[in-house]
Amino acid sequence: MANVTDKIKSHYASQMGGDLQKYHCEEWQTDIYFRSTYPFKDEAKIIEMQTSGNLVGALVESIIVKAKKADGSKMFHDADRITLLNEADPQVIVKVASAINNSSVQVNKDAIAKE
Repeated sequence: MANVTDKIKSHYASQMGGDLQKYHCEEWQTDIYFRSTYPFKDEAKIIEMQTSGNLVGALVESIIVKAKKADGSKMFHDADRITLLNEADPQVIVKVASAINNSSVQVNKDAIAKE
C-alpha cells in the first residue's frame, strides 16, 4: 500500500503529464494550450503579485508562464511582457488569463478596471 506522499506525487505526475488543454482566442486568431495544474514555483510570483494588488501584472504573468504552443513549448517569453501590458486589449488579456488559469484564480474585473 502506498503512503500518502506517494499518492500525492502520483496525482501530481498525472496532472503534469496529461494532455494539454486548448483555448482558442478568436481575437488573436490562435490556439493557446495549457495544463490543468502548475508547480508552486510557477504560481509563486503570480500569487505574490495578486496579494500586493498588482492584478494586471498577475494576469500577464500567468499568460507568460502558462500559455503553451501545441508542442508544449512556451508561447510567450519575458520580453513579451511589455507587449502584453501595453499593446494588447485588456479584455482579451482577462479572457485568456481566466481560461488558462482554469478558473482556479478568481479575477475581480472591477478591481482590474481601476488599475
